[in-house]
Amino acid sequence: MVIALALEAGQAPPAKPEQHGWALVWSDEFDGKTLDPAKWGFDVDCWGGGNDERQCYTASARNATIENGSLVITARREEVRGPALPQRMRKQSPSPAADVTREFSSARLTTRGKASWTYGRIEVRARLPQGQGTWPAIWMLPEEDIYGGWAASGEIDILEAVNLGVTCDACPGGRETRILGTLHFGGEWPGNKHKGDEMAFPDVLDGDFHTYALFWYPDRMVWQVDGRTFAERRLGEWSTTASDRPTAPFDQPFHLILNLAIGGRLAESRGLGGVGLGGYPKRMEIDWVRVWQIGGTDVSPATGQPAERGK
Repeated sequence: MVIALALEAGQAPPAKPEQHGWALVWSDEFDGKTLDPAKWGFDVDCWGGGNDERQCYTASARNATIENGSLVITARREEVRGPALPQRMRKQSPSPAADVTREFSSARLTTRGKASWTYGRIEVRARLPQGQGTWPAIWMLPEEDIYGGWAASGEIDILEAVNLGVTCDACPGGRETRILGTLHFGGEWPGNKHKGDEMAFPDVLDGDFHTYALFWYPDRMVWQVDGRTFAERRLGEWSTTASDRPTAPFDQPFHLILNLAIGGRLAESRGLGGVGLGGYPKRMEIDWVRVWQIGGTDVSPATGQPAERGK
């Protein structure tokens, strides 16, 4: 299912999604007893995301399950063995069946092949884990690499946070509370670029759920938490080496990813350094995920009204 409706360029985010022509086109409230396989799949590998993360992602209910109306992604400190590379990279590898052993297990859920969108308001209500080396993320990748490999076809990071709650001299209250929203674009690695902002958000440590949202328009992107804007990018601040189109690469369908990584260069270079080994298991809880678009219904290129695309 590919959902692709053009939004009104320059329209400000409304106070409530149902206002100003927004319509709910996809959601998961996690009200069932098990995860809906029609909406979510699992990435299963121990690759480390290209950033030296320390977990293996599994499809086990020990790492992702439904509890009391929420999706719970659990990172555990335990020895686990799995594929050294993600599925998409194995065909090009001289050792496609290679396995590795890691010291943590976790889960990475994706809507790839099941639902993707071009423009919209993506909202996720979540409670984030704390501790040195924790790296929860809500983000998006292109359904197809129309403009080339990462990051020429783009990456949209709706919410990232590392090392929440640890000692931070530069943070309000002396503890890490920063949340990040980032775009990755440009050329294929190592010619990739990124632009992002971060904001101290002390409420992230209150143990409650908070709503993280991205307003994705053809001409700009706006990141919010609980209705408060913490990052914004406008047309001209992104590009791809594969096209002169000013909206590229963010004019194609992107799918959603939810994961909890442990370690990695960003997390381990901040805070106290490295990965703290205490306090496991760590939990990332998602109350619901909702996708809104202006114009109303679930529309695919095969059934009419796709957003303008091309190279």
